[in-house]
Amino acid sequence: MPHDDFTPGTVWLVGAGPGDPDLLTRKAERLIARADIVFFDALVGPGVLGLVPPHVEQ
Repeated sequence: MPHDDFTPGTVWLVGAGPGDPDLLTRKAERLIARADIVFFDALVGPGVLGLVPPHVEQ
């Protein structure tokens, strides 16, 4: 069972791979869904950004 007990202030680095959201790990998808803030660069495609919930600061 994955450990999803996130302490406030925890930072995770997630590689987006070639930009296809189907190629993200399941953990990466869970982390994106639970994030408060998502930082990304120009290489992250719209498919991956589409996984970021609307309330998350980008």
